[in-house]
Amino acid sequence: MSAEDPSTSYAEYKWVPPQYDISKSPCIETTLGLASDPESPENFARSAKWSPDGSVLLAHCENRTFQFFDIPSIDQGSKGPSTLQPIRTFHQPAPILDFLWYPTATPRDPASFCFISSVRECPVKLLDASDGRLRASYRIVDHRERQIAPHSLAFNLTADKLYCGFEDAIEVFDVSRPGEGTRLPTTPSKKSKDGLKGIISALSFSPSYGSDGFYAAGCLSPTPSNIAIFTEAQGEVPVMFVGGGPRAGVTQIQFNPTQPHMMYAAFRRTGAVYSWDLRAAVDKPLKIYQAYPLSVHNGLGSGQGPETNQKMRFDIDIVGQRLGIGDQKGNISLFDISTPSTGVDDPVAHLLNPLNPLYSDGVVEEVAPSLKFNAHKDAVGSIAFHPLRPIIASVSGSRHFLPEADSDHSEDDDSDSDDDIDTQELMRRKRPVTRLRIKPHPVTLDSSIKIWNCDAPTSTDGPVAKITENESMAV
Repeated sequence: MSAEDPSTSYAEYKWVPPQYDISKSPCIETTLGLASDPESPENFARSAKWSPDGSVLLAHCENRTFQFFDIPSIDQGSKGPSTLQPIRTFHQPAPILDFLWYPTATPRDPASFCFISSVRECPVKLLDASDGRLRASYRIVDHRERQIAPHSLAFNLTADKLYCGFEDAIEVFDVSRPGEGTRLPTTPSKKSKDGLKGIISALSFSPSYGSDGFYAAGCLSPTPSNIAIFTEAQGEVPVMFVGGGPRAGVTQIQFNPTQPHMMYAAFRRTGAVYSWDLRAAVDKPLKIYQAYPLSVHNGLGSGQGPETNQKMRFDIDIVGQRLGIGDQKGNISLFDISTPSTGVDDPVAHLLNPLNPLYSDGVVEEVAPSLKFNAHKDAVGSIAFHPLRPIIASVSGSRHFLPEADSDHSEDDDSDSDDDIDTQELMRRKRPVTRLRIKPHPVTLDSSIKIWNCDAPTSTDGPVAKITENESMAV
C-alpha cells in the first residue's frame, strides 16, 4: 500500500468561496412549487432560508405551513429538474411570525437537524426538521397569563441561548432547559420614552467571537433611534443607540459575516437597506443601498420605488461581498458591499468607542445596485444566498384584492304623476341599490420559488480560501 501524497490530501481541505457573476443576469436553475392546498388556493411563500449546510430550503408560507425542499447538487454545466415539489409539509395552528434554523442543522446529523418556530399565541417551539415532532417548547407569558409569540428570533454565537423579541422586552432562554426564560426589559416602563419602545421586531448577533457577545435589536416604533446595541454580559442596559435612519419601523438587522463592525438594517415602506460602521459615530448611516433614487427630503426619505407594508427580506452572502434584496415589482437588486480595509487590526475593540470618527465628512453615500434583473411577476418577499454555492433562492407572492364584483343595480321605476312630489325625494327614490354578490378575496400573481445560478467563471489564478481548525469549529 503506497503512502498518500501529503499535498494531495491537503488539497481536499481547500475551499473556494462562492464567486457571483454580476456582469449579466443569472439563469434559472430550478423552480420550486408549493404543495397544493384546496383551502388556500392562492397560497404563497413569505420567506425562505437555507439550512446551514445548504442542503435543504425551508419556506414559511401564507397558509400557516412550513415546506421543505431538497435541493439537488448543482454542478456547472448540469441542469436539475424543471420543477420540484416539497418533500415535507408541517402545518401550524396559527399564523407564523418567524422561524430560525439551528446554527449547526444538517440532515447528516439528526440530533442537530431542527429549527425554531414562532407561531401566534403559542409557545416558542423547537421542531425536528425530519418529521416535525416537538423537541422542546419555551414559554413567554404576559401579566394576563397569555401566551406570547415573539416577532424576532436569534441564537447567540455559541448556540446555547435563544433570544426572542416581543413588546418592550427580550426573553432569553437556555436551549438545553425548556420552560420559562429570563426577561430583559428594553424600556424602563410603559410610560417612559427611554429605551426601545414597542415590538422588538429584529435581532441579530455580531459574528465576532469576543467574550461580550454583541447583538443589535430593533423595534417597530418609528423613532429616530430605534436600533440599540446590547451585550450578553451587560444584560438589559444598551451599550449605545444607532440613529440616522428613516422614521419607520425596523424589519430586519444583519451583520456582515466577515466584517463584524458593519451592520445593515431594513425598514418598513422604504425599499432601501441602511448600513452603519459601529467603529464610527453611529448617529448617521454610512451608506444607503437603494435600487430606486431616494427622495430629496433630508436625503434619507423613502425611495421613489414602490412602497408596501410587506416585509422585504434582504440577505448577505457568506463572504460579505454581495447584498441582495427584492422589491414590489418583482425585481432583484444585487449590491457590492465589499469595502477596502481601514487599517484597524481589531475592529471589535472599537465597538465600545462610537466617537472614533473613521468617516469625518459625514456624507451619506447612496449606492446603486451592481445588477438588477426581473425575477418574478409579483413582489419578491425574500431572497437567500446559498452558504456554499453561488446560487440564490427567491420567493414571490403578495396579496392582491380584486375590485368589487359587478353590482346588481336596480332602479325604482315607480313614477308619481303628482306634481307635488319633491324633486329631491324623486332623486332619492331613483338612487341605485348596490348588492355585493361575492366577498372580495386576495389573489396572488406569482407564487413561485426560484433558484438562480450566479456562477462566475472559475480562474486557476484566483485566491483559494482554506478552512482553518478554528473556522471549522465555528461552522
